[in-house]
Amino acid sequence: MAPALDIFRALADATRLRIVALLRSMELSVGELAQVLGQSQPRVSRHVKILVDAGLAERRKEGSWVFVALGEEARIAPVLAAIDAWTGEGDPWTLADTARLAAVRADRAQAAAAWFEAHAGEWDAIRSLHVAESEVEAACARALGAQPIGTLVDIGTGTGRMLELFAPQAAHALGIDRSSEMLRLARAKLSERGLDKAELRQADFYRLPLSDDDADAAILHHVLHFAQHPGAVIAEAARVLASGGRLLIVDFAPHEREDLRTRDAHARLGFSDEQMLGWFAAAGLAPVQTETLEGGELTVKLWLARKTGATRVEKQAA
Repeated sequence: MAPALDIFRALADATRLRIVALLRSMELSVGELAQVLGQSQPRVSRHVKILVDAGLAERRKEGSWVFVALGEEARIAPVLAAIDAWTGEGDPWTLADTARLAAVRADRAQAAAAWFEAHAGEWDAIRSLHVAESEVEAACARALGAQPIGTLVDIGTGTGRMLELFAPQAAHALGIDRSSEMLRLARAKLSERGLDKAELRQADFYRLPLSDDDADAAILHHVLHFAQHPGAVIAEAARVLASGGRLLIVDFAPHEREDLRTRDAHARLGFSDEQMLGWFAAAGLAPVQTETLEGGELTVKLWLARKTGATRVEKQAA
């Protein structure tokens, strides 16, 4: 009875119920929760602690920020089912909080987009904080191999460097970026390299302009740390991959460079293997390999995963 008592005590408060409802949509920082709820951060932190102690939420410190997510599935699923059964659809608190959250995140997204437009020309130089880009690119080449790729999608293509390297291996290469200025620079660079057949599209990495199972490989090269909801970006990349398709993520290991949030619009200060493997599992991706590249101010990690299920070739043979 002890776990049940802890759970019901933790949920016997309107604010904590609202927090649980917000965390169902995505992992949030304590500051974001405080903005949406209209309460102080210390007060929200106390509510979060009670939820964490009951196993209904998990808390993770990242620099000076604290991110909060729902607890383990086995513990939280029955609680969410009960809340749904008792509340029903159209709960006014949930609707109002969801609208406020959308407004808060829209402001952040607009600020990030403005930063990208202003710094597009120096994008490649910004990456000088870590190990030499030549080493990162060599590691990417090892991970993807030299075999033909089929359809390649570079998500958050920036100035198009990944397309420059791997489009020659692909039957069809597509670069996607939200910034029109980035795409302008990428288009000019790819044209200079004779890669005019590589397609470029303006779109958001949460809503890729592809159908399910369209791609054979996808790359997120130093992009994920700009995402407010990294798990959703990975899930969207997995959606467009065919069974057996590969996802290569290149990003930073956890670090404490807090200035990168404000100076360079980083939403997340790196990622741990545990975080990445959890997002892979949730998206139906199986880890293939991990590589660590040290030697710069920041450590670079490469994670390669494959979408589970029969491959296109296996399906055709069947």
